[in-house]
Amino acid sequence: MNNEKKRSPGAAKAFGALLRFYRERASVSQEALGRETGYSKSQVAMIERGERRAKGNFVEIADEMLGAQGALKTVAEEVTASGIAAWFEDYLEEEARAAGIHMYENHLIPGPLQTEEYARAVFGCAVPALEDEDIEAGVAARLKRQELFFRKPAPMVTFVLERAALTKPLGGTEVLRKNLLHVRERADLRNVTIQLMPEGRTTHAGLNGPFTLLETEGRRGQLVYVEGQGGRYFLSEQPDVGDVFARYSTLRAQALTPEESARLIEQVAREL
Repeated sequence: MNNEKKRSPGAAKAFGALLRFYRERASVSQEALGRETGYSKSQVAMIERGERRAKGNFVEIADEMLGAQGALKTVAEEVTASGIAAWFEDYLEEEARAAGIHMYENHLIPGPLQTEEYARAVFGCAVPALEDEDIEAGVAARLKRQELFFRKPAPMVTFVLERAALTKPLGGTEVLRKNLLHVRERADLRNVTIQLMPEGRTTHAGLNGPFTLLETEGRRGQLVYVEGQGGRYFLSEQPDVGDVFARYSTLRAQALTPEESARLIEQVAREL
């Protein structure tokens, strides 16, 4: 294993925290740092949250401007394109140990069910745009994550998907068709259940948007993970967690059966 692979993706989070510490100590705003480095305020904020890697001469300029005396340069050397955003690391740690993983998605095929080509198309849609290196690292990390289906003891994994999530041709029609066949194969695993939400329902329990439910190791607890435009967060306290688990149970009752869903996935793939 080379040094590149030994480095932790958490280095991005550590660099961001250190950058913020020196910036605030120097009483320099994100806007001011951005002006000197050629970045926008929002890009500087993303670097401080560990969501983007600093490129070009950002580190050198920031280190000198903020009086970090080489500290930022040293930590930046550990930041690599891991393909895992810093804010997602906490979720992946929980997912890797979870006894149950349950996802509702209404917009696209979820990460654990994506093929390499589809995942690359998804990362390619990012705004602001990602560098090629970051896209490839993201694809590799996403494919690695899919080992969750086969780990021992096997977790129970369920999905409720809107039909619209299976018809958006990201990457092109052929990429989507192959991914649909991949989803159909995953549905045959004994520990996986995939259900589709039929169109035309007059009631729907998922109007608040996508979410992921985790049954923690040994089923000793439950977590809810939510992503949105404004941030990402866990719900771990009652009654919030119970409410979302109840919502998911209702979604499964409203959805097509696994057998009906499998036939519909096959039909959608044939019609592409």
